Amino acid sequence: MNDHAIRTTPTSRSAGERFKRKAGSLAAGAAGAAMLVIVLVAGMWAIEVADYVLPIDFDAYGIRSWDPEGLGGIVIAPFLHDGFGHLMANSLPLLILGFLAALRGLGRFLLASLIIIVVSGLGVWFTSTPTTITVGASGLVFGYFGFVVARGLFDRRALDIVIGIGVAVAYYSIIWGVLPGEAGISWQGHLFGLIGGIVAAWVLRRKRAAVPAY
Repeated sequence: MNDHAIRTTPTSRSAGERFKRKAGSLAAGAAGAAMLVIVLVAGMWAIEVADYVLPIDFDAYGIRSWDPEGLGGIVIAPFLHDGFGHLMANSLPLLILGFLAALRGLGRFLLASLIIIVVSGLGVWFTSTPTTITVGASGLVFGYFGFVVARGLFDRRALDIVIGIGVAVAYYSIIWGVLPGEAGISWQGHLFGLIGGIVAAWVLRRKRAAVPAY
């Protein structure tokens, strides 16, 4: 009688380990995303409190359209708000959409935020009425919306697709904000923020290995 060595393949074990690693990575990413977005919004509230308490008009440092000196406001304006009511209206969607945008990595989130801020800010600077000062994080809100939805289309990961569909269904009504409407509301910031989010999703999309053609 001959003995035969039978090699077993620990398929179920390796699959379970992969699942645990992915779950752990996702949980760590979620915790980091939550902390970063909370700090971001808390910083905006701290700035608004300082604007209220100090004898300085922080809003004057926003984006001043068609003024070369106002270009510096592009990176500052998202952190400034025209009162606590304005900031309150932006805080919750910023927390939710910012968290979802940051799930795939803090580095990608920061780069996406930079792209959104620049595209939104330049759009506002070029298209708003000359000398108009624009402040607020609405461009980021619309940008994160566009980023999360478009990320599902460009990356084609199952989780990103599900999140993108959920966000599109839950926040579809904000699309109307990209159209000219209520006086004093920067639809330009909304429109170009949305465009910036889509651009960021494309620029930061997952690169796929090229399949050779025969």
